[in-house]
Order: sequence, then structure tokens, then C-alpha cells
Amino acid sequence: MSDLSFGALLRGWRDRLDPADAGYAPSARRRAPGLRREELAELAGLSVEYVLRLEQGRATHPSAQVVSAIARALRLTPAERDQLFRAAGLLAPRDHTVGTHVPPSIRRLVARLGALPIGVFAADWSLLWWNDMWTALHGDPSGLPPAERNLARALFGTGEGRWHLYPVSSAAGPYAFETAIVADLREAVARYPADPELAALVDGLRKSSPFFGELWAVAGMEQLTGDLKTISHPELGDVTLDCDVLTLPGVDLRIVTYTAAPGTRGADQLDLMHASRLSEARPVRGARAS
Repeated sequence: MSDLSFGALLRGWRDRLDPADAGYAPSARRRAPGLRREELAELAGLSVEYVLRLEQGRATHPSAQVVSAIARALRLTPAERDQLFRAAGLLAPRDHTVGTHVPPSIRRLVARLGALPIGVFAADWSLLWWNDMWTALHGDPSGLPPAERNLARALFGTGEGRWHLYPVSSAAGPYAFETAIVADLREAVARYPADPELAALVDGLRKSSPFFGELWAVAGMEQLTGDLKTISHPELGDVTLDCDVLTLPGVDLRIVTYTAAPGTRGADQLDLMHASRLSEARPVRGARAS
């Protein structure tokens, strides 16, 4: 790639990305390889017009959040992400910040387990990747601004993410889930003390949510691994499922899965959701920005 301008890099990497890897079904109507501009805009949480202006060089000062969103949507490697930051005239993120790259192997795993609701989260509990069954169970996160696709903000914040989240109760007792999330954030801060976005997340929640502040002051180091959860679904009513959290140490990601024992009401509800999603034939979705 001889032209290393931001727009040229953006166009080249958009053309390179297989739409299936981004969660879009193959289509005979595609006349060119790669991701369409409107698809990149959707995944990055940007307007199509703004993506066009970036590619044409008419928008010359994208923010770090926008560049991160694009890098994640395009599945860039850390080195490519850093190159995109430099092309935008920005300092590249430091390696000791919360990772947001979802390896292709993890995306393939999520795609293959399509009968179960699965979401992939960063260490700060930002939702990075999810499948159709996750959308069926929790609602579609793609309509939220990237910053609002964060579980801690959904539980304690005042933005759109809080009102998007369906009510969830835990078999471990009242506030057990909230306490575990806060404890996990404390551990993340210990691992990434220089991450400015993580610090801003915690500081913002401590200021806006007295409850978060109370839990932060007393939270231990409980590890969130699994629970029996009941989701108040707007169409199916209460859906009770086993929720397990699988931690991937090498990339510091969390895979959250929902399952149900055969023959239970939860299993029947999952089957119903899966059948409904198959009829709609919607693809796996991945998320955007930090």
C-alpha cells in the first residue's frame, strides 16, 4: 500500500476485510470485495457520510475514539491499529491499556456456537462481539453508541446503555452480580493502572452512582465465573439460564455464555429464540469502539 494517508489505509483495509468475518452473510449482489462503507459505519457506530469524508480526506481530525472504533470494526492487528492512529496524527494506544482485539479464532468460535447466546467482553466489560442469540436474549446492542456497550455503564450509568439492558436477577442474591462486576473492575484497574479510558469509566461511575461508589469502597477480588440468572424478556417473560464466564488470559477477554439443561423451560425458550433468529437469518455481529 503506497499511499499511507488515513483515507487510503481506511479504504484498503475495508476492501481487504471479508464481510463474513465481520458478521455479514455472503451476497450475490456484492460487486466488489470487502466491507461496504455502510457496513463499516454500522460496526463502528459512525455515520456513512462521516466514513465517506474520512476516506476522501475531507475529515482530517478524527478523535482517538473514532479511530479505535474503526480499527476494531476492521479487525486490525495491533500494529495496523497503531499505523492508523499515526495516520490520523494521534499517539497510538499503549500496550498496557485494556485490549479490544478479538482474535479471528474467537470470532469463529462464537459463530459456530450459534444456538447459544454468547458475548465477548474486554477487561473493562465493554461488549466487543456478540452473536444473534445474544441479541435475541438481551436486545440488539448495535443501536447503542460504542461507549454505552459497557456492562458497568449499563448497571450503574445514566446513559442509553442502562435503559437498553433487560432486568436481570441473580440466584446468588440481590446485588451479587453488581458486586462481582465492581470487584472485577477493581482488578482491571490493578492490571491496567495507566489506562485513561478505564480510569475515566471508573471515575465517572463513582461520581454518577452512589451505589457504585459504595460497592467500590468495599469490593474484594471476587472473580465472576458463573451464576443462574433470570432475564425479564419482553416477549418470553422470565427466562432462567445458567450464565458462565470463560476468561481468556492471553488476550484478557471474557466469553459470556448462556445455557439451559435439556427438558427445562429455559431450554425450550432458547430453542424458540434460535428458531426465530434462523427465520430472520441475521448474522453474527461485532462491535466497535473504545
